[in-house]
Amino acid sequence: MKYKLLAASILATLSTSAMSATYKLEELGGVDGAKFNYVTDVSENGHIIGLANGLYKLPIDISYIDFTDDNLLESAYDTAEAQYELIDKEITFTLDDIANNDAVNTNADAHAFMVSFLTGRSTDSEYQKLSSAIATLYTSEGASEQVLFDEQSLDFDGLTRSTSNLLNAVTDDGVMVGWGSAPYEKTSFTQTDEDEEETHFLRDFISRAIVISEDGVKVELAPEFDEYGGVSSANDIIKTANGYEVVGTVSTDIAVDPLDDIEDNCDGEDEPVSDCVEAYNRTYSTGIYNKRAVKWTLDSNLNITNTEIYGLGLTPEDDEDFAFRSNAIAINENGLVVGTSDVRYKSNSTRITMPVIFENGEVKEFIDQEDDWISGQPLAVNNDDVIVGYASKRIDGTTRTKFFYYDKNSDSVVFPTDYFSSSSSLANDINDNGIVVGEGETDIYNTSTRRREGFMYTIGEDSVVNLNDLLPCYEEDGETRFKYTVAEAKSINNNNEIFGVATKTVEKTDSFGNVVVDVDGNIEYESVAVAVKLTPIDGSVEECPAEEIEQYERQSASFPWYALLLLPFAAARRVFRKK
Repeated sequence: MKYKLLAASILATLSTSAMSATYKLEELGGVDGAKFNYVTDVSENGHIIGLANGLYKLPIDISYIDFTDDNLLESAYDTAEAQYELIDKEITFTLDDIANNDAVNTNADAHAFMVSFLTGRSTDSEYQKLSSAIATLYTSEGASEQVLFDEQSLDFDGLTRSTSNLLNAVTDDGVMVGWGSAPYEKTSFTQTDEDEEETHFLRDFISRAIVISEDGVKVELAPEFDEYGGVSSANDIIKTANGYEVVGTVSTDIAVDPLDDIEDNCDGEDEPVSDCVEAYNRTYSTGIYNKRAVKWTLDSNLNITNTEIYGLGLTPEDDEDFAFRSNAIAINENGLVVGTSDVRYKSNSTRITMPVIFENGEVKEFIDQEDDWISGQPLAVNNDDVIVGYASKRIDGTTRTKFFYYDKNSDSVVFPTDYFSSSSSLANDINDNGIVVGEGETDIYNTSTRRREGFMYTIGEDSVVNLNDLLPCYEEDGETRFKYTVAEAKSINNNNEIFGVATKTVEKTDSFGNVVVDVDGNIEYESVAVAVKLTPIDGSVEECPAEEIEQYERQSASFPWYALLLLPFAAARRVFRKK
């Protein structure tokens, strides 16, 4: 294990009372022109990757829209106008302003309306596609964008802003892996026996794995089966003596049922073939592609020297003609590969997806289904072969997630006590000191959307520690309440430095980045997500005085940050990329 002496000295302090340590919180900065910023992974040498969401001034192309004959657009405008009336606010634009007076570039309300309308038509190829999330790199100078597959637009200045973009893992020498989608291109299409051209927005592939060197050299990790584009994603990477090992998932073929539908119906007569194929990919709950976990071996120049495909935790029956999936999510320095696979539920025909280990040609479950766990994902593995993640089961009538750690050496799974019995929780990372970080629901009263707060858990201790309890009560002036709430602990290194996402309240901004005021001219406020680093420092936990109103305001700023990513084509954090 790395950093044994350092770990011993730190744990000598923490193990007596992990809750007696305090942490200093620092913002990592953010990308100019984006409202929300997140961390996805951090290397031991301090390379930090992440994503930004809520881009301002997304480019809107209206050149192909017939504003005089678009019933969907007219209906959306009527709905928007009614919503304005409900808040006693006058709508400041018309559809004619958008069509003829450049309102999308001069009026923030008109721009926001078009962004909302277009994202609501994300599955309709006859409308422009938008993505509000980008991959980011953090340095001492701040955060910057890392372009994956996007390209310069032919219709406006800048990138198309139509791609998914996610960096998932980074090595100690700064080599990154992740995945993205192809940019959409505006394409003319004419139906068979018709004369009028239609405009469609089409792309070459849904997802493609990528490796990027520290100096920006990009290597695409394409699947061997790439009909209709195929799919691949890269989830984790380790540096080896001879290069790198990358794990993820690739398409291996198209399942029988969706292939029959594609061959029967995607003939290019009534709609573009790629549009038809993507529609079927959405229709089938597991998609059209059979996907398998994969490990790529690369040399020091990022050339692929070997590709190893892993199997499934079940054997499909002859009449099961839909897609089956496995996915490699994490790898450690010992070469242990963990991920998910379709398996049978309690030996019956029902299929579920569970955490597994890929080892010696076998796919091994380690969560006991007899305890009624019905799904789950491992999210990280340390160099002592301890795996962390979450599993799901029904609790009090609702499916909840609970974080776990699995020690492969002792073949034991532990589900520690989290914030409360029906709290959903997950573990995002574990370091070589046996300290787990993650997030859990802290709002016991709500039954639907609950706020989440980051935690730290030391293996061998009895309970999780809310990271917000280890932060100051007040800002440096000693009077202003501390403005941050840690919503997610994403990564922890062997110095026990924690990286994640916090929320804070700021002046609200519109889709151009301008400050928003209400009908009375008062500035409005909102919670935003910021990327943060938490460093352990000497001290003791402060007992914050109970001030119910301020306490509520502080906690209400904490929310499931991934909810911000539910725009079409937006990137998602590590837990979602594993699916």
